[in-house]
Amino acid sequence: MRTQLRLTRDGDAFIARLAPSQASAMYEALSCLRARDRGDTELTLLVGAGREAVDALVERLTGRHTQSRDFRLSMEELHMVHSALTAAPAMFVERGGLFAEEPFHIRTGFYRENFYALAHAVVQAAAEA
Repeated sequence: MRTQLRLTRDGDAFIARLAPSQASAMYEALSCLRARDRGDTELTLLVGAGREAVDALVERLTGRHTQSRDFRLSMEELHMVHSALTAAPAMFVERGGLFAEEPFHIRTGFYRENFYALAHAVVQAAAEA
């Protein structure tokens, strides 16, 4: 997965040119949290927004991505993406406290390290924008 990310400012928002794997990872992270049918309170705690906002961003990221493309993201949406990338792996911690790598990979198609690297890239890119 490509872990570098570039954001450019566009007023109060950012333009992110996302590689197909990046858009897919963001989609998987958000949809993984949303698929558990969490209420607004839980989602707001996890990603800073309720179901309606998460669903709207998931919808924008939906689809088979075959080439890089630009996404206009608000600061709130960047926060949702960053939070989802860091929170989704926690949903795969087993009772003994160990991370379940295989179920995570099967569900998302990515490794935990991919999510963390992309989350880190989001913060770095926003700081540089």
